[in-house]
Amino acid sequence: EECLHIMTTMAELVMPGQRLGSVDEYTAGKGTYVRCGRVCASLLGRTHIEPATEEGSKTPTISVSSSHSRPIIVPSVGSVVTCRVSSINPQMAKVKILCIGKTPLAAQFNGLIRVQDIRALEKDKVEVYKSFRPNDIVLAKVISLGDSRSYYLSTAEDVLGVVAARSEAGAPLIPASWCEMVCQQTGAKEFRKVAHTLKAPEA
Repeated sequence: EECLHIMTTMAELVMPGQRLGSVDEYTAGKGTYVRCGRVCASLLGRTHIEPATEEGSKTPTISVSSSHSRPIIVPSVGSVVTCRVSSINPQMAKVKILCIGKTPLAAQFNGLIRVQDIRALEKDKVEVYKSFRPNDIVLAKVISLGDSRSYYLSTAEDVLGVVAARSEAGAPLIPASWCEMVCQQTGAKEFRKVAHTLKAPEA
């Protein structure tokens, strides 16, 4: 039964940040880290368990190794990422991470931009629907590995925020200020948390 459990665990594909077990169950090996008493995966790959030995650890050692010949690039704390907004609610925007820096990702990762992480100032006045809309392209920074399925992201810095978007009419939006963009087709203004990498056209 123990061997069957180990073989099953070895076949498991895990994502960065995914919880693998408690420190009472496992010793953290390569490709893992310990957080709040739990061993978590630090990369995309498959788990491997080495039985406990009398000379070494008293618990089995769990590790994660990539099954790819080339290392898989994954987001880490401090990474600046490009993402697409998939949905919004009053508490957060859910996104799909597309690139780290200028490097496209081979695997898909989920992210969350919580309402308190959208802006650095006047956080109590921030509203998600006035900052992002579904399908907006957003530049953000990874601030935490979050839970096992999503990274926590921030757009609080001036250079972070929406870098490309379309209006309700379906036309491209151009920046008008730090909090508004203008539809190129209708001239209507829409609220966004605009990245300061985008310059508003001169009057």
